[in-house]
Amino acid sequence: MTDTPRPAAHPAEDWSYETTAVQSSIPRGLGQTIGFPIHAAAAFQFDTLEEAQLEFQQNTGLSYARLQNPTVRALEDRLTTLEGGAATVAVASGQAATLTAILSVCRAGDHVVSASSLFGGTTGMLSNILPLMGITATLVDNTPEAVQAALQPNTRLVWAEMISNPAGDIADIRAFADIAHAHGALLAIDNTCGGVGFLCRPLEHGADIVSQSLTKWAGGHGSVLGGAVTVGTGHDLTRNPIFADGGEQSILNVRGDAALAWRQRWFGAHQLGMTLAPHSAFLIAQGLETLALRLERESATALGLAAWLEAHPRVGKVSYPGLPSHPHHHLAQTYLRSGQGAVLTFEVPDPAAFLSRVRVLRIAPNLGDVRTLVVHPWTTTHARVPEAARHAAGVTPLTIRMSVGVEALADLKADIEQAL
Repeated sequence: MTDTPRPAAHPAEDWSYETTAVQSSIPRGLGQTIGFPIHAAAAFQFDTLEEAQLEFQQNTGLSYARLQNPTVRALEDRLTTLEGGAATVAVASGQAATLTAILSVCRAGDHVVSASSLFGGTTGMLSNILPLMGITATLVDNTPEAVQAALQPNTRLVWAEMISNPAGDIADIRAFADIAHAHGALLAIDNTCGGVGFLCRPLEHGADIVSQSLTKWAGGHGSVLGGAVTVGTGHDLTRNPIFADGGEQSILNVRGDAALAWRQRWFGAHQLGMTLAPHSAFLIAQGLETLALRLERESATALGLAAWLEAHPRVGKVSYPGLPSHPHHHLAQTYLRSGQGAVLTFEVPDPAAFLSRVRVLRIAPNLGDVRTLVVHPWTTTHARVPEAARHAAGVTPLTIRMSVGVEALADLKADIEQAL
């Protein structure tokens, strides 16, 4: 007698994040793998012309690996579950995810309002790349009042980072969502530092789109690039001409509730070809299985370091949302359920001398690694951002950005002390 194969485990209402991360999207049954198999294939077969024709019309199954792959699909299902969404498209990098999220709802002549406390690559995309496509963006203070004041008749999207990189500002998701929705726009949240729903699920607070880099805490070991865009179920597309125009042939009429998810896959994978490789999907899926363990520890260590640094006589301004001194500490308490994240910044009198002396910390421009990484944003990640925008993002010439890993707190303190 054999077990009857069942579909991939769908999260029960009472499953914890930790259980969902290791159990979801893995079928049960005789001969099934415990984990994700890697499907190294460029295309998939059909038995008949009619099958091929139907698939190319509907794009619901497997045809060509640029559009879908079984390994990538399993990862997408797991991401959707962890973020509490309706559908996910996984792409080749976090930057690809940002572009997919924006272009899925904006076209030439449209406008984006974004909080200015941003990752440098996002600032560059909004300021330098989107204008080449006829899309304008206004960067404002990370407050509901500033977002409201910046709306234009053609604003289609409000953008913010859940926990901003590197300043640690917290998006007031509920307020931003109410403002965007009243205007007929959507709210997109970059949840990279939110750890794939572990610290916060923006969709539960009113966001319509969650974009993130999977390179960071999802992968978790500095070994893979990836990104993803997840959508919820409650978004209103009726006031966006991309979806509503065209009468019976409009995207909204043809695709229904799946319109936004369909357009994101069509744009990011089908048209732009920003495909995530199956081996990368496998590595990310494995990383997700320990994300909660890592990020819970990293957040606790980050809070301990931030408090210690804030009291240190040779350290200047410290920015971490877990500190009562942070201007968004109250929002961190509202939205972040399992810790305040693993990224903090602090100022030192001579960044070059400090970085030259570190022995445990590693100088590298990544986040979410199991190793603690530091970088000087002014000359690296934000170097090409205009000076005013650098300051708006919480970056000064003295700023050190730290992504806290899983090392012992005492070892990290000792290394920082000797480097100072």
